[in-house]
Amino acid sequence: MQVPLVLFWFRRDLRFTDNAGLYHALTSGYPVLPLFIFDQHILEQLPSAKDRRVTFIYQALSGLKAESEALGSSVLVRYGKPLEVLGELLQTYQVKAVYANHDYEPAAMDRDQEVAAFLAAKGVSFNTYKDQVIFEKAEIVKDDGSPYRVFGAFKRKWLQNVTASALEPFPSQHNLQHLYKTAPLPMFSLESMGFELAEETAFPASVLPENLIRTYEQTRDLPSLPGTSRLGVHLRFGTISVREMVKQALQLNATWLGELIWREFFMMILFHFPHVVSRPFNLEYEHMQWHNNEELFARWCAGTTGYPIVDAGMRELKATGFMHNRVRMIAASFLVKHLLIDYRWGEAYFAENLLDFELASNNGNWQWCAGTGCDAAPYFRVFNPETQAKKFDKQQEYIRKWVPDVGTSAYPAPMVEHAFARERALATYKQALTQARNR
Repeated sequence: MQVPLVLFWFRRDLRFTDNAGLYHALTSGYPVLPLFIFDQHILEQLPSAKDRRVTFIYQALSGLKAESEALGSSVLVRYGKPLEVLGELLQTYQVKAVYANHDYEPAAMDRDQEVAAFLAAKGVSFNTYKDQVIFEKAEIVKDDGSPYRVFGAFKRKWLQNVTASALEPFPSQHNLQHLYKTAPLPMFSLESMGFELAEETAFPASVLPENLIRTYEQTRDLPSLPGTSRLGVHLRFGTISVREMVKQALQLNATWLGELIWREFFMMILFHFPHVVSRPFNLEYEHMQWHNNEELFARWCAGTTGYPIVDAGMRELKATGFMHNRVRMIAASFLVKHLLIDYRWGEAYFAENLLDFELASNNGNWQWCAGTGCDAAPYFRVFNPETQAKKFDKQQEYIRKWVPDVGTSAYPAPMVEHAFARERALATYKQALTQARNR
């Protein structure tokens, strides 16, 4: 006879510790079978069989399986389309409910609506919870209930509301005795899903040295130093608790805290303004006259623009799946403002290559650099790559690491002159705004 149980569906929350949805499942009164679905819809869109993110997830799941199997349980890992996988599991197990945590991306919310309707038709509840942010949806809004469009005001309201109760952890790790007892369950190999182990498997640590956080604002803009957190991938896939991160930031460093608030701001923007996935946040820029030169775009991707700081970032990205935050901003600004290439081309390239790719932050930051997003400053911010390099990589340590050919005859001349590019960008943006306002 089958034992009644509930499923906990891991998605962006690959941890047993301080996991809201898992905690609620474990205290439901039923044994909990953890589940992860390698979503066929998503995997089929990935361009490389050695996608670093798939390897990261696979390794995280292997750790969760080992942890659960030491407790006499396991993690069920499946590959397929979520509705089909869940349908099979309802036939295999006596499932009373499915638990998960909220996701805020439009495609994920559509998926969850379909899942909820499918399960409801089978008499199974679908219970989801807030976990990957401190505040979600309409929890931080203006006094009139409308969403914020400027970060500064959002941040002030966020800080007013971040009480101890908002950071209260969910002690899921203390309730693991309620996991479903089973022999170790088989796990799909990467090869069976059409993937291989990524070449670089030394992923960033999930624990930050305290001194790095304390000195964060002094080191974060210097790409030659290990002065940034590198926690993006862990926050993206939930291998760490954002509540724990925020508590640490509140104690140690306001600048680091601000970065965590930026992350939530962009998630809020994506939730309230889902059109940003494919269109400018500020729709006045929808008819920008982008040049979209494919040859210039290919050189930007390859890191052969003739601007060493830009090229260093692009080569670092290709080699490691990471690019320093300051350099991301310089490289993105260069593509959009110097080359007049649609920010969505660059956004898509980063989405393919960044280990820590997260839709809301990637989109929000690209639109910020492009001047089409929710930014208090107008479009006329155009970074000078040479000035930025002198300021943040004075000794060229970062540049020489990634662009060893700099200063040799093999290194290309700048593909466009800065002053010319700046004036051209300002004129193009001004024309787009004028046309939009005259429509």
